[in-house]
Amino acid sequence: MATKTTEYTMSDAAGRIAESEGFETEKFSLSMGPSHPSTHGVLRLNLELDGEIIKKCDPVLGYLHRGDEKIAENMTYNQFVPYTDRLDYLAPLANNAAYAMAVEKLANLEVPERCQAIRVLTSEMARISAHLLGLGAFTMDVGALTVFMITFTEREKLYTLFEELTGARFTTSYSRIGGVTRDMPEGWTDKVLKFCDEFLPLVEDVENLLSRNRIWVDRTADIGVISKEDAIAYGLTGPNLRGSGVDIDLRRDAPYSGYEKYDFEVPLGENGDCYDRYAVRVEEMRQSVRIIRQVIAQMPGGSFYNEEATHIFAPKKSKILTSMEELIQNFMITTEGPQMPAGEVYFEAENPKGTLGFYIISKGGGVPYRLKIRGPSFCNLSILEKVGTECMISDISAILGSLDFVMGECDR
Repeated sequence: MATKTTEYTMSDAAGRIAESEGFETEKFSLSMGPSHPSTHGVLRLNLELDGEIIKKCDPVLGYLHRGDEKIAENMTYNQFVPYTDRLDYLAPLANNAAYAMAVEKLANLEVPERCQAIRVLTSEMARISAHLLGLGAFTMDVGALTVFMITFTEREKLYTLFEELTGARFTTSYSRIGGVTRDMPEGWTDKVLKFCDEFLPLVEDVENLLSRNRIWVDRTADIGVISKEDAIAYGLTGPNLRGSGVDIDLRRDAPYSGYEKYDFEVPLGENGDCYDRYAVRVEEMRQSVRIIRQVIAQMPGGSFYNEEATHIFAPKKSKILTSMEELIQNFMITTEGPQMPAGEVYFEAENPKGTLGFYIISKGGGVPYRLKIRGPSFCNLSILEKVGTECMISDISAILGSLDFVMGECDR
């Protein structure tokens, strides 16, 4: 006959009292999500509790699965650009650029310096926007509503700038293979610099509200500690990796799009706890402002796309309407896609959530044979099974907020 196994996980004294009085402690299963506010999307956590202590934490994914990678194999390279908006939908400008650079690597295509600078500028603006939302949601999860109001107000200002540049606030689809959709409008960079000047004092305000706040420190310090070894073993990237003190940043270590021209620092944590991950993201926003100012100061002239890549980049509208050859070329690129050589490439970029990678297998033609996306949020969530155990159930909200994941990037 099967017997019920009980475990005494209270203190020794309490355990002895419970045993002497004939009580048994049982583990309790709790399903958190997939529609819980703290899961920041459709994430489900199967928790096993012993009182208030989490003994097992199993993340369950797949509620948002859309089959992006298979969709990519059934459309042209250009047509897939809008789908990259829906990965980390808090930083679509960075996603677009990473995908475009992956395909350009396959095509062995160079883009003008002005295009590279615009991509760096927009990617850093996207980094600030993503960190603002992540920080606002994180603080709100542990009860600090004021910070949420500040960060979302600043994020709205960035969205106005994105709309002026791309025509869309949220899903921008700005980068193209071989360049970007359009050049920056006149006077737009002045507005970006004005935003930077007004933004930095507000970063100070946020730090003054949180960094020495007793409640914030108690909820985040020494909570969700991830060691250097575990961060590397579980494949963490981005602020979550650097929060554990691992000094890796692709913008500096494997520069792309001209990042080697700009001077910036890579902030690191010491303890790998929720507080360090918060502090790293705050400092990253400052460094992004530093990069943005350098990009605008050094902004090169010239074209915003490779004008020689006529087999990839669609002709100008004025030429399409006046030239039969250009009209045919536009028709071929639109219907059959830009013709790529056969081969395999992998490209990864330092996105706000971590390393976003695209692995492309081409057999030639305008459609990829295989496309694999390395989503940083998916890899970062793998640590939950370890870091989400032996902590209080009230701490899981702080841990989830500090990891700053996006489910669109996990499920794809």
